[in-house]
Parts: sequence; C-alpha cells; structure tokens
Amino acid sequence: MKLSVSGRAMTAGTVAAVLLLTGGSIAGAAPAPAVAVAAAPDIPVASVKAHLTQLQSIATANGGNRAHGRPGYKASLDYVKAKLDAAGFTTAIQQFTASGRTGYNLIADWPGGDTNQVVMAGSHLDSVSSGPGINDNGSGSAAVLETALAVSRAGYQPTKHLRFAWWGAEELGLVGSRYYVNNLSSANRAKISGYLNFDMIGSPNPGYFVYDDDPAIEKTFKDYYAGLGVATEIETEGDGRSDHAPFKSAGVPVGGLFTGASRTKTAAQAAKWGGTSGQSFDRCYHSSCDNTSNINDTALNRNSDAVAYAVWELSE
Repeated sequence: MKLSVSGRAMTAGTVAAVLLLTGGSIAGAAPAPAVAVAAAPDIPVASVKAHLTQLQSIATANGGNRAHGRPGYKASLDYVKAKLDAAGFTTAIQQFTASGRTGYNLIADWPGGDTNQVVMAGSHLDSVSSGPGINDNGSGSAAVLETALAVSRAGYQPTKHLRFAWWGAEELGLVGSRYYVNNLSSANRAKISGYLNFDMIGSPNPGYFVYDDDPAIEKTFKDYYAGLGVATEIETEGDGRSDHAPFKSAGVPVGGLFTGASRTKTAAQAAKWGGTSGQSFDRCYHSSCDNTSNINDTALNRNSDAVAYAVWELSE
C-alpha cells in the first residue's frame, strides 16, 4: 500500500463450473435436476506461503527489496509470469516509466468466458525500497496468484471472462494500475464488470476489513466472512490509496479486502478478532522487517479463500 502525500505511514476429475441449461423437458420425461455451479476451491495456505518464500528469496538476492525499477521487482514479475504461463494463461507485460525507471504490469487472461463481462482480481507486486514487502504486498500477490492457479487446476469455465493483474509502482502513487486504466478504451473499460483488489491481507495483528465501494462485491465478501462467523468492518485506512482507486474513478465497480497497516488495533477490535490492542495491525509496515515472519497464517488463509470465493461467485 502506498504512502499518502502527508503521513501515509500513519494511515486491494476436473471441476466444470458451467450452468446446466434445463429448459423444457421431453413430454412424459422426468424434469432434469438442477445442477449447482461448482463451489470455489479451498486455497492451500501452504501454497500461498510458498510463493511468499520465493518472493523473500528474490528480495534477499536483490538488495533486500522488490521495489519499482529494481532487479527484485522484475525477478518477482518473472516468477509470477512463469507460473501463469505453465498453467495455461495468456499473459502480457505492460511497460511504463515512473521516476525515470522502467516499470511493468503483468496481465493474465484465462481463456473462455464472455469477454464483454470481465471479472478482474489484482494486487500490487512492488515493495518499498526499505524492505522485501512480504505482507505489503506479497500477501495479496501470492493469494491472487494461487487463486489463478486454482482456476487452472479446476479447469474452471465461468460465464464471465477472468483476468488477473499484478501492478507495478503502486508505492509511487498507483502508477501501474493508473497507466493500465488510462490506456483502456472506453469500450474496454465498460467491459470490466468488477475489479477486486487485495493489498495487505496477512497482517500479523490482523483486522478483517472489507471495501464498501460496490454493494454487490461488498456483500460477496461479507457473506463469505459471515459463513465463517467472523465479523468484518468497513475498510477506511487505505481508502482510495491502493490500485482499486483508478478503476473506481473510471466507473468500474470495485471491492476488496485488507487486514490493516499502521493504524492501532482498538480494544474492541482485539476482543472481536484476537491479537493485541494498542499495537499496529502491521508494526513492520514499509520496514525491513516486513519479511516472511511478518504474516498471520490464519488471516492469510481466510483471505486467500475469500479471494477464490469472490472470483467464483462473481464470474458465474
């Protein structure tokens, strides 16, 4: 999650999921039973954490970070792209310039579905220069990647078209996602029926925050958490300061999840969610200690499953 202009440090068999058409039956024949759309799969948190381990290794080998314009960012992008290519996605790298350095977005389309109705899920892949960025935002990037790989494993064929994205230079002011949105034609922007953003979803002292932008998307996430018996709150700390903002400004319905950054967990929140009151949701926000030890496994597991749940529900 990017810093604000002032004090941001204080403030995204094979399962065939297709509908069976049950029109008029042959006279005298029993009506065909309705067949439910396949449920979203469980996303193995061990697999998500394996991606985080790889991102940590990349940062360690490249000056301790994965920041825009640095070798660690491009190596992170190459890692994600290789996984998607092997899984059958159509990938594209979009190049831009920010602060005198070359940046990259990675876009991955799953073949099939109605391309006039596109469901997107995305996260920023860059870290700040001061650390490896494992919660911010390896957590969102890894969960979106593992959800995309789950789509491939399931052979999922939804009604709508699925697109996944990993943004560059978010930490410099949403540069990559804004570049993507600004370079879409009006017609192609109108084809995006929803953009889901996942930015910091494994904070070590987590809260469970849901974006309140689009009512249908918000309800999808709230329904998921209601099913777990976990209370949620509306996300305000990062409102408008992650990669959903350019989409929202362009009129695209947006939503997402967040587990908190530098704000302090209240006593009421600790009573509701556990953890430590009077302490930041993420004490290592934008610091060198944002490494693989800076992750709450329960939050990462729940939110990774929520990513998949929303992708399946909203793309049927």
